[in-house]
Amino acid sequence: MNSRHPDISLALINDYPVVVEGVARMLAGHPRLQVVELDSGHTPRDTAHVVLYDAFAATNRGAREIRQLLDDPRCHKVVMYTWNVEADQVDDALGLGMHGYLSKQLSAAALGDALVRVHEGERVVLPEPVREGIAPPDWPGRGEGLSAREAEVVALITQGFTNDEIARSCYLSINSVKSYIRSAYRKMGVERRSQAVLWGVQHGMDPSSQHRRVTMV
Repeated sequence: MNSRHPDISLALINDYPVVVEGVARMLAGHPRLQVVELDSGHTPRDTAHVVLYDAFAATNRGAREIRQLLDDPRCHKVVMYTWNVEADQVDDALGLGMHGYLSKQLSAAALGDALVRVHEGERVVLPEPVREGIAPPDWPGRGEGLSAREAEVVALITQGFTNDEIARSCYLSINSVKSYIRSAYRKMGVERRSQAVLWGVQHGMDPSSQHRRVTMV
């Protein structure tokens, strides 16, 4: 039995509380990691050894937020956590100075191990999926049947993004964006973009109404 007490403080950041709360549940019980803050739309209030920046629907402002985190002395190491594992996006994030880039398809054990390695000074890039048959992190719209990618596209629609802007933000082709929109609309029971925006607001996809901070004790 491992009796070691957690010695690495971890802050989770994303605009959507359901997202950071899902990641916190994944990492609960890790022998070395202690989630100290769940921040939706904010930088950490207290010092964190590692900040995990969840890129779900982060949009183009993400680069600015990442620079703010990297410049904040309270954030010792900053790691990207995302479904998007295209080489260009990995290079962009590391070019900004991120200390790691982790796929959301990592298991809880692999994610925890990677965060420990980052804390210990290693730059960790794990874009390849590692599966252990566990549930992935949560996202808005999951309970209504949307896949993670469909939900991200709908969240960006809710924020007023055009299809071209969504394609650039998510590193998708315009045809892929349209395909995700069609499949999401079927599941949502809507036909027009205005209806999709209203649906998104009603289902927690408007980050302006989601911002809150939870400090873990």
